[in-house]
Amino acid sequence: MGQVDWSRYWRSPDRALEAMHAHFERHVYHRHSHETYSFGVTEDGYQAFRCRGGAYTSAAGMVIAFNPDDPHDGHAADELGFTYRIVHIGPELVSDVLADIADAPAGLPLFDSPVVPDPVLAGNLRGLHAALLGGAPALRRDELLTATVGAMVNRAATRRLRSAPSGGFVERARRRLEESYLDDVGAGELAEAAGCSRFALYRGFRRAYGMAPSDYQRQLRLRAARRLLARGDAIGDVAAATGFADQSHLTRWFVRCYGMTPGRFQRAV
Repeated sequence: MGQVDWSRYWRSPDRALEAMHAHFERHVYHRHSHETYSFGVTEDGYQAFRCRGGAYTSAAGMVIAFNPDDPHDGHAADELGFTYRIVHIGPELVSDVLADIADAPAGLPLFDSPVVPDPVLAGNLRGLHAALLGGAPALRRDELLTATVGAMVNRAATRRLRSAPSGGFVERARRRLEESYLDDVGAGELAEAAGCSRFALYRGFRRAYGMAPSDYQRQLRLRAARRLLARGDAIGDVAAATGFADQSHLTRWFVRCYGMTPGRFQRAV
């Protein structure tokens, strides 16, 4: 990343909860997704991205809401760049929070719009984010987490989160990739496992998951790398264990998808 770009990252050592504060002028996010809900607020400038087949721009004060596994990219909409705060919250943690809210809807929530112009939600997110990066006591962090998740669901969620498809050739291909994401799977082999042609698989997979099977496989490898890095494994060992050619190969893709190096992520507790 260029010298004008900067980022700070924090992650919980024992829960699926992470937070990032960043300013990007030159960095361009490669299309990727997270296992978590990702709620952000743009502080300054304009952030442009594509998500779920549409193009969006988040201006200062707007909230960004990505569901788990929502593929998206991102870049500055002009030469001045953008500054934003984002919090990643695991679905199981969202479920735990909602279980304690009496009037919360059943099931995990779905956010239809990736951009929500809501000053109340923006304020909630800024408060939670500042507590996470600012070292607030655990009790205060949990209070703000509960308030933020409750506000997001009550003000911006539309219905229950879509469940994964239960059958079909796309789902069979996805299971094949998840069961053996380290394998060098060819298009023909994957199509055979799915029970369709390679061309039908490519079209169907992109329609269902927003990316090609090869990109999805790399996403699985990156997620595995994050887990090993969080455990404290050496970066070179993580690269070898998750299917990357070497440490520089892992670092290049980690930065493109997450906006930071593996080392910075590892030190972010």
